[in-house]
Amino acid sequence: MVKHIIGWDYADGFTEEENQKHVAEMKKELEGLIDKIEGILTIQLITNPIDTSDAKILLYSEFESEEALKAYTIHPEHVRVANTYVRPFVKNRRCFDFLVS
Repeated sequence: MVKHIIGWDYADGFTEEENQKHVAEMKKELEGLIDKIEGILTIQLITNPIDTSDAKILLYSEFESEEALKAYTIHPEHVRVANTYVRPFVKNRRCFDFLVS
């Protein structure tokens, strides 16, 4: 199994109300990928960090294998969601992927 964890901050230029709208759409679209892409075991967008956090938004996901994660990254549904609902509204992407035995 592979864990895929990404942290982001909100992009500049949006109000708090706009950020909340964007993150709600992001959550719906990203979490909906579990039904569209094989190999995803779990996917969750977390948007309630405590003050000690370094990011405002966290994507926590688990995949069957490294191959499943690689297939996810180029899958047309993931690309559509990333380009439409994520990348325009975030900055400072940090990613950590690791194998779990």
